[in-house]
Amino acid sequence: MSITIDARGFSCPQPVLMFMEAIKSGNESQIIVLVDTDASKENVSRAAESKQYKVSDILQQGDEYRMTIVKN
Repeated sequence: MSITIDARGFSCPQPVLMFMEAIKSGNESQIIVLVDTDASKENVSRAAESKQYKVSDILQQGDEYRMTIVKN
């Protein structure tokens, strides 16, 4: 199952909190996270890794990032 989180426009720690809320069920095998700052990208990446998820892809589109996160 896949889910998309649009965290653009939110400052940290909100994107991390949105990601953590999305993984609570444990049913998501792929999560797409949209962020618009380097800090959010780095913080969500660290949060994902701490919860045994892997950032499999990061696409930069202008000032925005599309992160694909998968469960290990």
